[in-house]
Amino acid sequence: MISECAGAPAGLAGQQEQEVLQASISPYHLFRDKAEVTAFRSRLLSWYDQAKRDLPWRRQAEDEVDPDRRAYAVWVSEVMLQQTQVATVIDYYSRWMQKWPTLQDLASASLEEVNQLWAGLGYYSRGRRLQEGAKKVVEELGGHMPCTAETLQQLLPGVGRYTAGAIASIAFGQAAGVVDGNVVRVLCRVRAIGADPSSALVSQQLWSLAQQLVDPARPGDFNQAAMELGATVCTPQRPLCSHCPVRTLCRAYQRVVRKQPSASQSPPGSPDVEECASSTGHCQLCPPPTEPWQHTLGVTNFPRKASRRPPREERSATCVLEQPRALGGARVLLVQRPHSGLLAGLWEFPSVSVDSSGEQVSKALMQELQSWAGPLPATHLQHLGEVIHTFSHIKLTYQVYGLSLGGQTPVTTAPPGARWLTREEFHTAAVSTAMKKVFRMYEAHQLRTCKGSKRSQVSSPSRRKKPSRGQQVLDNYLQPLNGAAQ
Repeated sequence: MISECAGAPAGLAGQQEQEVLQASISPYHLFRDKAEVTAFRSRLLSWYDQAKRDLPWRRQAEDEVDPDRRAYAVWVSEVMLQQTQVATVIDYYSRWMQKWPTLQDLASASLEEVNQLWAGLGYYSRGRRLQEGAKKVVEELGGHMPCTAETLQQLLPGVGRYTAGAIASIAFGQAAGVVDGNVVRVLCRVRAIGADPSSALVSQQLWSLAQQLVDPARPGDFNQAAMELGATVCTPQRPLCSHCPVRTLCRAYQRVVRKQPSASQSPPGSPDVEECASSTGHCQLCPPPTEPWQHTLGVTNFPRKASRRPPREERSATCVLEQPRALGGARVLLVQRPHSGLLAGLWEFPSVSVDSSGEQVSKALMQELQSWAGPLPATHLQHLGEVIHTFSHIKLTYQVYGLSLGGQTPVTTAPPGARWLTREEFHTAAVSTAMKKVFRMYEAHQLRTCKGSKRSQVSSPSRRKKPSRGQQVLDNYLQPLNGAAQ
């Protein structure tokens, strides 16, 4: 069931797509006739109907009759799936939809609740923007989701071209193509596009191909089928070409077959990539001359691996401050991060940036701790080791410290922006994966310390094993002799 606006044409960046079609691009990288497009759609959708995975967001989109609730369910799944594996998302999605089944439910939630459920999923700004979007729909749009790719992208915070196209096609039946990492890989192989897919020209051409291919009768299923093919068959490494429903239409696969020793000549009507380049000059979609075809890679010669900048390296010192004798059980101190920037609004152990010597770091960290918890025994601050965590663009090394207020008067309150949590509360709080790594290091140190203490007690004189009765008799017999010798 689709809404009344489902027939709206897909006009995303239409002007850009027209410019791409006029660019100097060889027909080798295009779909040159309707029959080829029709065959691609038919084979892909037939395969998808038989092979698609049973995923909770797909079931919900298929079963939900209310267009706004259907669009909301698709929106949540698409945002969670960005940069995150399907297996990881399933549990998060199920818990999210159980807690906030409608836009109205999410709009009325607090950011703290959203961050708490999102904890561990990464890219935390996604959850915040999702809630901001739900509030906008409820408060400014009358509770109704925009129903075209254009308006979705224009009106909802954090909704880009891909997410807008996915919601519009799956929830509202609009014939809007989508391009994500899986679709990039499929299209680059199917049309032997070897130029950098992150470049503006290649990106625009991929969107143009996606729009040309999307099936107007089943746009949502087609887009999901293209993504499914990339995720399960046309994978980055070791693709299953023998299971691919469109391999006979795939330029990369055709080239692999031609390069096999048994292949004496190219099939009719299937020009090689070198022929494409030589007939039109240097084609802007072909691999650069500096990156020749590697026979051992097969179809994985495509797409070209985009060059990535290494993540920026930063260092931080953080301390697990614990009250082991607090009322109700041991508690650790957490403070809240700023509401903008990296890990916005999440909770963490008190931390300081590291750009100086160890002694100065310890002093700065103690000052930070005391600003939250008052006077503390600096001599008890222990360095436990390092934890390294890589975010999307930052490699952060944490110098981990521990400080236990063993003989101190337990702190009962915390200032605004700080909390004393039990260990159980910590594990369900809105904390990052990095902080969970830090806490695991602290717990491991505590366990080693406890075991070491027990071993020392066992070896102490007061805990030594009592002598046997026979040994006692022998000792009593020898005692007078020993005394006489002295």
